[in-house]
This record gives sequence, C-alpha cells and structure tokens, in this order.
Amino acid sequence: MGRIFRFMEVCGTHTVNLFRFGLRKVLPREIELISGPGCPVCVMPQEEVDFLVEAAREPGVVVCAFGDLLRVPGSKGSLQEVRAQGGGVRLIYSPMEAVQIAAAEPGKKIVLAGVGFETTGPAHAVALLEARRQRLKNFFFFSALRVMPPPLRALLSDPDLALDGLLLPGHVSAVIGSRPYTFIAEEFGIPGVITGFEPRDMLEGLARLLELAREGQATIEIQYKRVVTPEGNPWGKRLMREVFRPCDGRWRGLGLIPESKLTLAPDFEEFSAEEALGIELQPLPEPPGCACGEILRGRKRPPDCPLFGKRCTPETPYGPCMVSSEGTCAAYFRFGGEEVTLHVAS
Repeated sequence: MGRIFRFMEVCGTHTVNLFRFGLRKVLPREIELISGPGCPVCVMPQEEVDFLVEAAREPGVVVCAFGDLLRVPGSKGSLQEVRAQGGGVRLIYSPMEAVQIAAAEPGKKIVLAGVGFETTGPAHAVALLEARRQRLKNFFFFSALRVMPPPLRALLSDPDLALDGLLLPGHVSAVIGSRPYTFIAEEFGIPGVITGFEPRDMLEGLARLLELAREGQATIEIQYKRVVTPEGNPWGKRLMREVFRPCDGRWRGLGLIPESKLTLAPDFEEFSAEEALGIELQPLPEPPGCACGEILRGRKRPPDCPLFGKRCTPETPYGPCMVSSEGTCAAYFRFGGEEVTLHVAS
C-alpha cells in the first residue's frame, strides 16, 4: 500500500468484535486500528460515578443502573460495593424497569442512571414520558447521556492523532443517520464509513474506508444500509428533542466538550436527580496512574498503561476501560493474544 493507514473504530462494539472474531490478526500490517471513545460508561468522568455512589448511600434512595455501570470505580467506591453493603442499587435491563419500580415503591426515591449515546436516548425519553403520564413524584433521572459527533470533532482537532479515516458506529447512526457526520469530510478532509457489527460488515467497512483513503476521497458512506439511512430515525430523534436538550459535558480524557451531553428539557426538570437529592458534582482528576483517558483519546493502547494486566484486570478493575464489555482495555485483555501475554509477563 506504500504507507501506514491509521483508522479509528469509534464504537466500543467494533473494538470488541474486531478482537473477538480475530479480524485484527488478518489485516495487512499497513492498516493501524486505533480505538476511540465509543464506550458510554468509560467516558463518564469520576464525578458522575461519585454522584450515583453517593445517591445510592442515601436512606430511601434506589439507583437503577445497567450492569456495566455497577462495577465502574469512582473515587468513593463503586455501585457494586454500595450494593454489597446494603445500599440502594438495582440492576435493570431497560429504563422502563425503573419506572415500574417507582410505581411499585412510592415510599422510595428511584433514580434512573441514564447512560449511553444516541442509541439509548429514545428509550430513556420513553421512560420519562411514561413517568410523567403516571404522575410519579418519586421518579428521578440522572443524565450521563452523550452524543457522538461533538467528541469526534474534538478528536479530529488534535493534530497529533493524524487519522486517515473513521469506522463510524452503526447503532448510533441508526438513530441520527449519516448527515451529522458530514463535517468529518468537509472540515477535516478524511472519509468515514458507517459499519455494522458482523465480521463481514466490519471487513467491508474497512475495505471501503481504505479505498476512499487511498483515492483521497473525503466522503461519508453507509455500509450498514440494512439499518442506517441518511436521515436516521425520525421518531427517535423527535423523542430526544422533546425530552432532552444539549448541554456542555465533561468526558473522561477529552475534557469539556460543547453541546456533547443531553440534559433534561425545561418541561422535564421536575425529574432532575441533582435537584431532588441536592448532591453537587465536583470535577475530579483521573485515578493516579490510570491511562484510560489517553486510551479514549487514541493516544495510547492498553498495553502502554503500567497498570494493565497487573493492578488492573477485569476482576480488579482500576479504570472504567477494564470494566465495560465495550471497554478497550477489557477487549485487549480478553482477546489481545501474544502481544498482551508478553506485556503482562514482563
């Protein structure tokens, strides 16, 4: 190919599946894959985890959260530790479960931890609309919801990253469509391909991305056409516009990014967990020695972290990237092969 092509797979599911199906091992050496900030619990800053931990320790408060979030360590412990100590933590599989719990237990304050990107935004919006329909006074919402285009702009503005193209997330794009990514081609002059998650999808996406990069074509294309359209899902986007509004948000490793987070719209502020509990968020630094922030920015790989595979493992995670099923460190640890084995042994 004549040179190295540096592509970033933005989505955590892409990162895991590229490892899981052994695709990284069969790619030409001239293709360098860099993992991006596509894990929703990984990009949560310390203070958001601490808010939920502190809330779960309050008498009469129950925090409802998805499984990955329970084990993410904050500066004051994790939700899993609070749960083991008898605190109010419930594992849920759908935002609507939190609404059902609030309706069944009116004497408790139920806090839904809203985590995810545009993929889960509509489902959280439906839960809030149902809570309002039922006039639940004990249901509250804490938003850690984020949107994907703004951090991509922040990453591409980093001159040290020097990417040749982006493998864009299929499920986020199923909601927002392909049009919000046009700035990637227009402003930064590199291509992007929206790709599915099966091995064939990812190989097709990478092959097309390589063709575009070699030919110098800066455009956004859809490989995942059976799910993604240019305009996205109008119903899902309408729900998010009704219930949420964009605001500036802090990202682990990326700092404060304008309009990158979703917060409650004025008509839904009565459900604000921050207002109901009076717990203030205080920005906190990364855990000492943890390279998770640099990994999310594409500046380091997990084996570059001195804690990786030693102090930080899936059984004893030190940072969130080792916790989540979509975390880059967890993917490297589980599927990284000889490279990781040699690092841990050293």
